[in-house]
Amino acid sequence: MNKNKRTEIFTRLRAANPAPTTELNYTTSFELLIAVILSAQATDVGVNKATNKLFPVANTPEAIYALGVDGLKEYIKTIGLFNSKAENVIKTCRLLIDRHDGKVPEKREDLEALPGVGRKTANVVLNTAFGQPAMAVDTHIFRVSNRTGIAPGKNVLEVEKRLMRLVPREFLMDAHHWLILHGRYTCTARKPKCGACIIEDLCEFRHKRDYL
Repeated sequence: MNKNKRTEIFTRLRAANPAPTTELNYTTSFELLIAVILSAQATDVGVNKATNKLFPVANTPEAIYALGVDGLKEYIKTIGLFNSKAENVIKTCRLLIDRHDGKVPEKREDLEALPGVGRKTANVVLNTAFGQPAMAVDTHIFRVSNRTGIAPGKNVLEVEKRLMRLVPREFLMDAHHWLILHGRYTCTARKPKCGACIIEDLCEFRHKRDYL
């Protein structure tokens, strides 16, 4: 795919959604961090249901740490892998208190040193909370990047690096939100909605005619 085609794709995505953001509910960088940790192998809707009950009660490292693992589990037990997530969140809160004065760090290496925080989670926080250009490649972005030809790659890291290199700079800050939303609602896994897609004519998906 050439640069002009990529530019037109993101121009259209921006026109359709000028201010994209995560669908996770949060009001602080700490709330976002916890929500993203909880969202691994879970839906944003499911995470929001849990955090809508948790955050009014505890939304700081100190408050969540005070709940303890068992106390936190009561709020997040509807989320997949809640046992290990509860342990990771409590450990993360302890580290934030001990090493970062209870604040979410703005450096990748500090974020990835927190239990339950991998590269994807760090990228979400860096981009959404701190306004840094970063590409949090989840299953939706991986699928859309490969299927459309925007930034094909064999694995998540390869796709991330290609997107960072190939997405025109003016779109880089919001690109991962547009791609996630496009994959979640239009370029879906089993039956992509090619007939309703605003970038269908630019997409290089070989089988798109089957879904028009």
